[in-house]
Amino acid sequence: MSQTLAFLFPGQGAQAAGMGKALAQQFPVAAQVFAEADAALGFPLSTLCFEGPNEALTLTANAQPAIVATSIATLRVLEQETGLRPACVAGHSLGEYSALVAAGALTLADALRVVRERGRLMQEAVPVGVGAMAALFGLSADAVVQVCAEAAQGEVVSPANLNGGDQIVVAGHAEAVRRAIAVAKAHGAKRAVELTVSAPFHCALMSPAAEGLARVLATVPVSPLRIGVISNVRAEVNQDPQQVKDLLVRQVTAPVRWEESMQRLQALGCEAAIEIGPGRVLAGLLKRIVPGLPCVSVSEPAALEEARRIAG
Repeated sequence: MSQTLAFLFPGQGAQAAGMGKALAQQFPVAAQVFAEADAALGFPLSTLCFEGPNEALTLTANAQPAIVATSIATLRVLEQETGLRPACVAGHSLGEYSALVAAGALTLADALRVVRERGRLMQEAVPVGVGAMAALFGLSADAVVQVCAEAAQGEVVSPANLNGGDQIVVAGHAEAVRRAIAVAKAHGAKRAVELTVSAPFHCALMSPAAEGLARVLATVPVSPLRIGVISNVRAEVNQDPQQVKDLLVRQVTAPVRWEESMQRLQALGCEAAIEIGPGRVLAGLLKRIVPGLPCVSVSEPAALEEARRIAG
């Protein structure tokens, strides 16, 4: 008997030179996705994915479309080679766009153009060095809210990624984030480290990016969703096309409620999950949040057999 599946899509940070190359070489359906991406964006995104350099691939305006293209190329191969279909989908931050493509709400070309612009807007919203992000380990969500309140001192610092598995990321003004690291340690955090990021994502400092994204999305059609997408903002299933744009705009400044989103999978009756696209971060988080829910990561041809096996 086949399992009830969830498909999960990674966010920014998963990128690495060489991603998608083996799939595109082996499967025409993946090569077609990269050709479509190159045409939609008007530059060879595929070359950036396959060859790097990593410095260029890591730039937010490049990383975002690169991860979406690689995720959808992987999805198309998985669908073609295994016939597996999900009961619901979710994506971490940027990954929500891949999830919406998978659900049929956005075309690949539209999603790529939007996230290219989203990346540029997020990068430009806060001058380099003004903002920062930090990962705090071993504190509850309530404790992190308290830490941020103590550390703010009139500046912005707030929870940005409620990742689960004992990890919460905060974002805001650089000095406020550094104060939060010190306050978190005083509150008994196991560890608190500043992250190497280009901007303070998912906090109030991203408001200019949210406003710009709303203008970009205004021209993009949203089709009926074939399956539900668990939104980052609400950690609940959405299948209403009228809600999609609002949820994506709010996502820019709101925390990613990933722990609750993964707990929602269990509540929905999902029995297994497949992480689709570069990296293995989401499988690792899910293992810590819902230990009884198996998850495999598919980013290379060799992983297709494991996906078949986990799907039962």
